[in-house]
Amino acid sequence: MKTIGFIGTGVMGKSMAGHLMKAGHPVHVYTRTKEKASELLDHGAIWADSPKDIAQDCDVIITMVGYPKDVEEVYLGTDGLIEHAKEGSYLIDMTTSSPQLAQKIANTATEKNLTTLDAPVSGGDVGAREAKLSIMVGGDETAFNELLPIFSKMGTNIVYQGKAGSGQHTKMCNQIAIAAGMIGVCEAILYAEKAGLNPETVLKSIESGAAGSWSLSNYAPRMLKGDFAPGFYVKHFIKDMTIALNSAEEMGLMTPGLALAKKLYEELAEMGEENSGTHALYKRLAHQI
Repeated sequence: MKTIGFIGTGVMGKSMAGHLMKAGHPVHVYTRTKEKASELLDHGAIWADSPKDIAQDCDVIITMVGYPKDVEEVYLGTDGLIEHAKEGSYLIDMTTSSPQLAQKIANTATEKNLTTLDAPVSGGDVGAREAKLSIMVGGDETAFNELLPIFSKMGTNIVYQGKAGSGQHTKMCNQIAIAAGMIGVCEAILYAEKAGLNPETVLKSIESGAAGSWSLSNYAPRMLKGDFAPGFYVKHFIKDMTIALNSAEEMGLMTPGLALAKKLYEELAEMGEENSGTHALYKRLAHQI
């Protein structure tokens, strides 16, 4: 069993690392706030004091951090993974990050005889907890096939997308679809409430028809319960939409739905909801009525 390093044990990373441990892999973990790794450490994970220590001890290293700047620091910094990883190691970034940064990391890693994959995920806290994530992978196809057994411990829909950066580009497609879709989910629930309908009964009618979506089935019930705990943070979604908008602009692509969603989410963050789940957009739209 390959020794795996896991950097970033937040809402999703903790569950993902836990699945690898249950599969029998020795797992070394590092996160900026050690307390976030306490449950994993209690179950046998090995603590590392830095990414550098992870790099020197592990064959496969997975990162699940916050922002592109964090990815760049972890991979390309003086004490980063590429500088200190053992020759022949596999480095897998599962953060939603910049396609251009993924390409830069891959090129730098190749010079050090290291192999990188960009493999962002979709499915939120539920998908991570149930090991049912969708995983979109870019990079070397041979490496993808070799690491497929590891990916399969964390997800069920695992698709190789192409060269370095392709996984991140695919995740941008995912986030673009979600962004406008979440506006529709929130508006539908608010409309049902305003019309005097029972929203839960309305859901029974629409979630399995043409309007059905993962967001409608999973997030609308949480909205109705007033549960806005994060499966995915508003602040991180704004980050993703910013990356997508920048990439779209570079390609000369107009994305008005994405631009509107980003604007509404930024207003939601200004209301103090940056650490809520993405379905808290309901609050922003309800605030207008």
